[in-house]
Amino acid sequence: MATLSAAQLREHQRDEYNAFLAQCPGHQLLATLSDKWVTLVLAALADGPLRYSDLSRTIPGASQKMLTQTLRKLERDGLLTRTVTPSVPVRVDYGITALGRTLLPIQQAIKSWAETHIEQVHRARAAYDRGAAG
Repeated sequence: MATLSAAQLREHQRDEYNAFLAQCPGHQLLATLSDKWVTLVLAALADGPLRYSDLSRTIPGASQKMLTQTLRKLERDGLLTRTVTPSVPVRVDYGITALGRTLLPIQQAIKSWAETHIEQVHRARAAYDRGAAG
């Protein structure tokens, strides 16, 4: 491997964690965090752990496959825990980790912004569609 100058090394390190680049781990994490199901799952768990069935009822638009994939992704990223309690039937609870809690204010702000501004967005879309059609 060739030896890099200090300037080349700094450039390489800057590019390694540049979220604008697809190969950057930060880019990949942003893709996960911007997923609507991630936002909804974290919002649903904000007040405490829930069972899968409770999450499913709280987020009715999520298919079983999508909810399962989202929960696994969040567990893998260290944002939530999956606790299995041996019983009949087996009880599985999902809760937010300390790392996940640091993300809650941001996710909740985005959710709140969407709920607050949806009417303005609908009006903007309608105006755009009228202009595009004409």
